[in-house]
Amino acid sequence: MRHKLTTKRLVLGALILLPFAFLALFFFYPLANIIGVSLTVDALAGIVTRSYYVDVLWFTLWQAIASTGLTLLVGLPAAYLFARYDFAGRQTLHALTTVPFVMPTVVVAAAFRTLLGPGGPLNQALMAVTGGSEPPVQLEQSLTIILMAHVFYNVTIVVRLVGGFWAGLGPRPVEAARVLGAKPVRAFREVTLPLIRPALIASFLLIFLFTFTSFGVILLLGGPAFSTLETEIYRQYVTFLRPDVAAVLSLIQIAFTFALMSLYARWQQGSAVALDFRPQRTTRRKARSGLERIIVWFLVAFLLLFQVTPLLALLWQSFTARDGSLTLAYYRALPELQRGSITFVPPLIAIRNSLGYALLTMLSAGLLGTISANLLTRSGKWRNWLDPIFMLPLGASAVTLGFGYVVTFDRLRTSPLLVLVAHVLVAMPFVVRSLLPVLQAIKPSLREAAAVLGASPSRVWREVDLPIVGRALLVAGVFAFTVSMGEFGATSFIVRPNSGYLTMPIAIARYLGTPGALNFGQALAMSAILMLVTSVGFVAIERFRFADVGEF
Repeated sequence: MRHKLTTKRLVLGALILLPFAFLALFFFYPLANIIGVSLTVDALAGIVTRSYYVDVLWFTLWQAIASTGLTLLVGLPAAYLFARYDFAGRQTLHALTTVPFVMPTVVVAAAFRTLLGPGGPLNQALMAVTGGSEPPVQLEQSLTIILMAHVFYNVTIVVRLVGGFWAGLGPRPVEAARVLGAKPVRAFREVTLPLIRPALIASFLLIFLFTFTSFGVILLLGGPAFSTLETEIYRQYVTFLRPDVAAVLSLIQIAFTFALMSLYARWQQGSAVALDFRPQRTTRRKARSGLERIIVWFLVAFLLLFQVTPLLALLWQSFTARDGSLTLAYYRALPELQRGSITFVPPLIAIRNSLGYALLTMLSAGLLGTISANLLTRSGKWRNWLDPIFMLPLGASAVTLGFGYVVTFDRLRTSPLLVLVAHVLVAMPFVVRSLLPVLQAIKPSLREAAAVLGASPSRVWREVDLPIVGRALLVAGVFAFTVSMGEFGATSFIVRPNSGYLTMPIAIARYLGTPGALNFGQALAMSAILMLVTSVGFVAIERFRFADVGEF
């Protein structure tokens, strides 16, 4: 009996140590190795003495500031729309504005190239109207298309954070200001803006973090003319074969990223204000005046046009031949490997690989995330530092992680195991944050009652926790699946073109960069499939999450 008890304790202890061992080996060790590689005289001297790298850092900063400012400019009216007005199709539009945020980078790149490219529907329509022979919209590999894609991605952050906060504020402070003679603009500036400032600044920091670490958008839409820290790390290692320079840039990226994450965490902790929140449904109303109706429907039309049109254009073009006729040729060509292809496996194999990685990621990240979330529900002083440790991979750059893997695990360089590890590490924080609020909501008395009646810890989890947390587990699994399907940054370092373990995002990026109508069509077909899988995953998350419980 004592032997069985000791064995159970050993197994339980091993399970508890599993997330720590995983993070130590596949997160902290590669990052520490990057620091070791970067500390060379030649690399440091090259970074310090060349103005090119200063320009890269400067462009990384100011494009992030510009992207964040434009996103807030577009997102604030949208947040006000959802916070204050009730209109037909509101829930559907709210969901549609969120879908772009969960789209993989390669899908967004393919969508914008499809919509705004020389042969895209926008240019075709404009040439038909004007009678011109040259495409009037020339945005490929430009700063404009980069900024548009960043706004497209991040508008939902403003809608969800600021809009959700705004919707809970009662209208009385603004009404009082209006009674005292304040015009609408002044009432917003002196009453509403100070109240929503915490959510506004949190949105600013989060969007800035995402755009500062943007990789796929810059690489696929900006081209070689634009380079940020992320893309320069990739080019220095892959193109110029300078791992020491890439390591120094990674170190700079790590410092900036963790500084931003710390600033965001401190702001969240110190920005709590006591407000009289109301149920959101009581603060919304129908548009009353003619001007209000015009504003509401203008914002609805703009959001539909900006947030939905690129994805619809991608889907439509995947079924459209060069002569404008409908076709399934691009989908039928997915099992085929074209002569001269930049990859060595047909697209269908990449689709199969991504599905396999996603399923394994769902299981592995689900196990590690569940153990981590359970540890975070236990009381103790150590919880204050344990929570940030489990969240560190969320703030780390996927490109930096991928680079850390290739310089650390050289023997696993061609192994599919390294791809799976990268996907699990990226997905694990999403699992933790999906499960943690639900686990924290379980009353301790339920577990205590089961333990008093003789239930072992494993039986308490199986018969008390699991029935309550089941839906959250489903949401966490879907999160891990969709994150794995779209992972691009870390995988771009690990997977080689001649590898049989190519994933969909890598295959799409390579087919987009290969001349030929059929190559581009195959990229669109894969992008449409990936978009469908991601959208279905998002719908499942929204459907099965419990009363908006969760942090994503």
